[in-house]
Amino acid sequence: MNQIADGFKGERAIVVPYSVRNFQSGNELTKNAFITHIGYYPNAKYHFRKRSKGALENILIYCETGKGFITLENEQFSLTKDQAFIIPAHKAHSYEAEISKPWSIYWLHFKGNSNSLHTAVSGKILNLNDSRSTDRLNLFEEIYQNLEMGFNPDNLEYSSICLQHFLASLKYTDQFLKIKTADTEVLDVIPLSIIYMKNNLTAKITLYDIAQHAGYSSSHFGSLFLEKTSFTPMDYYNQLKIQKSCSLLQFSTMKIKEIAYFLGYYDPFHFSKSFRMVMEISPREYRLRYKTTV
Repeated sequence: MNQIADGFKGERAIVVPYSVRNFQSGNELTKNAFITHIGYYPNAKYHFRKRSKGALENILIYCETGKGFITLENEQFSLTKDQAFIIPAHKAHSYEAEISKPWSIYWLHFKGNSNSLHTAVSGKILNLNDSRSTDRLNLFEEIYQNLEMGFNPDNLEYSSICLQHFLASLKYTDQFLKIKTADTEVLDVIPLSIIYMKNNLTAKITLYDIAQHAGYSSSHFGSLFLEKTSFTPMDYYNQLKIQKSCSLLQFSTMKIKEIAYFLGYYDPFHFSKSFRMVMEISPREYRLRYKTTV
């Protein structure tokens, strides 16, 4: 049997760079609980991970469908549909999908200065088959999509707040079930322009192209974008390209030069230089370090 840590069809994953984690650990809104890794593995057949010394972060696994097993310090737990489990940091553990009915899981790694929200609900099966199970998954998607949109301070802070809300929904179940709210958020020009960037990561779009799509002049849009995100539009666009390249390095077999040309860089040297500026390591080092992250 070939046990694997990742590489599942349709999987999604984001690894937050160490430089960004330094910001998160010092920011007042994020330092108590923040994401370091997040993803989704559908129909994860032969999924297996073992850490004899534990992980540096707490790990939350939410089983959407199927079944799997978690062993925490020699005690085994069975995880099935609409159940979750938090593995505390630094605790020896392993987890694996059942062969006949492999799980589909949402997962994330998180850490922070405060353990008060998750200590009481860690190390045990959490049954989440209630009237707001969909809302929890929506919270997960909000975290993922905000981080996918880039690592600017607003996205990081909002993601941490959503994480704390998610953890609170596990600890304070009665309170969470009392209130049912509907999301009616209207997208404004900045999120819409970021979506346009994400849809054109393999193209060579310019500031003029993005501004035209948003309906502004280049100068006005550039100033507005910088005010809202703390990044220039092209710096943000490059950051999204680097984020996409991280996914390709971790989950594809594309060569580094193929990734460079696929994402519209002039040559592999230009790509490697841009990658190192954001991630603080080379693409090759990133692939070696994170090829089996989860």
